[in-house]
Amino acid sequence: MTAKKMTRQSFENGLMQSVQLTAVADTDDSILKWVCDGLNETTNWVGEHATLGIYLNQRLIAGIIYHDIRFGQDCWMTIYSIDKKWCSRRILRLIFGFAFEGLNCRRVNALVDTDNERSIRLLSGIGFKQEGKLRQFRENGKDCFVYGLLQTECLWRKK
Repeated sequence: MTAKKMTRQSFENGLMQSVQLTAVADTDDSILKWVCDGLNETTNWVGEHATLGIYLNQRLIAGIIYHDIRFGQDCWMTIYSIDKKWCSRRILRLIFGFAFEGLNCRRVNALVDTDNERSIRLLSGIGFKQEGKLRQFRENGKDCFVYGLLQTECLWRKK
């Protein structure tokens, strides 16, 4: 098939065959440590938690920590990635399915530094709403935005 005759569907099918994106539950806190190392944080701030790792062709490229979990109410989500390919529709359905169905949360919360434009775009793009600002919240005095996503607003849940 020539490049001109290749359809979008055949192109995407070819990509899906060559790229293997998988999500794995963290059973030994190794993904938790990887995320915290990537954020230059210790793990002592993480209380009750669950962690998922996203692998691309068997290489860890992202980790999601669900922390400060209040089952049936809410949780906080911290995401660290080294490759933007982690953020697929399938993975978004999985991570929000876990939060809303698995943890039975009504809402998911996130904090982001006010100067972290890439994370602000990501959160806004996947449906989070900016709900407030915590002034001089970080240890270094940086301000943070608080974001929230309600279960009823989530575009990534299975209906």
